[in-house]
Amino acid sequence: MTILIEHFSDSRVEEKKVVEERYDELVLDGGFVVPKSKETNGFDAPDINFLGHSFRDYENGASERQQGVEEFYRMQHINQTYDFVKKMRKEYGKLDKMEMSIWECCELLNNVVDDSDPDLDEPQIQHLLQTAEAIRRDYPDEDWLHLTALIHDLGKVLLLPEFGGLPQWAVVGDTFPVGCTFDSSNIHHKYFKGNNDNNNPKYNTKNGVYNEGCGLDNVLMSWGHDDYMYLVAKENGTTLPHAGLFIIRYHSFYPLHKAGAYTHLMNDEDRDDLKWLHVFNKYDLYSKSKVLVDVEQVKPYYISLINKYFPAKLKW
Repeated sequence: MTILIEHFSDSRVEEKKVVEERYDELVLDGGFVVPKSKETNGFDAPDINFLGHSFRDYENGASERQQGVEEFYRMQHINQTYDFVKKMRKEYGKLDKMEMSIWECCELLNNVVDDSDPDLDEPQIQHLLQTAEAIRRDYPDEDWLHLTALIHDLGKVLLLPEFGGLPQWAVVGDTFPVGCTFDSSNIHHKYFKGNNDNNNPKYNTKNGVYNEGCGLDNVLMSWGHDDYMYLVAKENGTTLPHAGLFIIRYHSFYPLHKAGAYTHLMNDEDRDDLKWLHVFNKYDLYSKSKVLVDVEQVKPYYISLINKYFPAKLKW
């Protein structure tokens, strides 16, 4: 019996190693590489962002970017009052700023960079597509979730002159309920001492103006891109499931879905939807990458989803 032994050159060995490594990741339509966990079939969250810091690191004050983030939260916590939110919802609930399609809004978002985010300095459309493509890999049958990921940050157009050019603190950053006490789990909580509602007995108790278990649909959230996009989607008659709207409105509500605060205001429907928000959040947070998605390559797929769940033109 003859035994044939194959000898590999160094280059062949290196090539074999690269091929094996590629089995641990997935390259989607747009060229975006999604790491696959060796322990599970789910998304493998990295430990650090592309800047070399831990994700959502708000305490690293050494960098200029981090200092800017803290100043952002100082302004946000001082100015986001119950009366301010009611004023913004009344003004922007008119949806009289522009008429355009979902994809046109995605392209418009190329002009936006979120100053509150310590993990991201790429144009927003890349974050949207990176999130959507990562979810698409792990949840291929939940097309509503793919589209929710694509559109979840479109409300950031509020930063643009066409939409009033609102200051960053009125558009981005973590969100929280107004009309009740500011929970200590909120980032940079110390700055709430400058908020007028903090000393108002009507608003500074645990329940404030709400009833326990009233449901988050009945709670006013700090004004920003989350609530605005929720209003746009809802008032334009989207057919996304309620869980999609829940993700859009509360994806920046980190005190709830990360710290478990404010759960006394939730009802049973909120608790069901929160399960999907937890799924979404790991992709929203950890898919921020320097590997860019080929926009034109994935565009036809997302256009088909937009046509399925939204009218051709929306009022904004």
